[in-house]
Amino acid sequence: MTNSLPAQIKPGAIALMVLMAATRFHHFGNAISLPDASLAVFFLAGLWFGGILLFVSLLLEAGLIDYIAISQFSVSDFCISPAYVFLIPAYAAVWFGGRFCKGFGSQKVSHLAIQFVMLIVAVSLAYLISNGSFYLLSDKFTETSWGDYTTHFMRYYSSYMQYAVLYTVSIYAVVQLVLQMELLNSREERSF
Repeated sequence: MTNSLPAQIKPGAIALMVLMAATRFHHFGNAISLPDASLAVFFLAGLWFGGILLFVSLLLEAGLIDYIAISQFSVSDFCISPAYVFLIPAYAAVWFGGRFCKGFGSQKVSHLAIQFVMLIVAVSLAYLISNGSFYLLSDKFTETSWGDYTTHFMRYYSSYMQYAVLYTVSIYAVVQLVLQMELLNSREERSF
């Protein structure tokens, strides 16, 4: 039944949107909140669903969450600058990374390796876009040398990558496990 629904209203797409809503308030998490899962959400949405309407919906959701977090919950607006618009190509990088991986959908080790490498490349590109634009366009850095940028880049890159990979691999593994369990159950039902 869900196969006839547009990607934008499939339960999996809604689950990814809920995950982003639940985690986006704090980039790195803290004692009472999880780190931001937005990169994993965009990658997996691109991989599993595609569709420009879902991509735009996720962008609007991200913007709305940021607005609510800042205006209603006193979350810092430090990252809001002219560079904020560059989140669009940053999220597009991980989205299209996921879309590229759609062609490697089997569970063969070589296909899983390609998907993993593409995740790393896409998240790295997204970080370069978002971090680089923030460094160059915000008024937070008065001295903009390559040495200073490299230091700034490396300061957050590992956590940025770590959270994206952890969320993506975990969600992917759980979904594959559920799909395998459903397949086994359907085979057992047919054998009766």
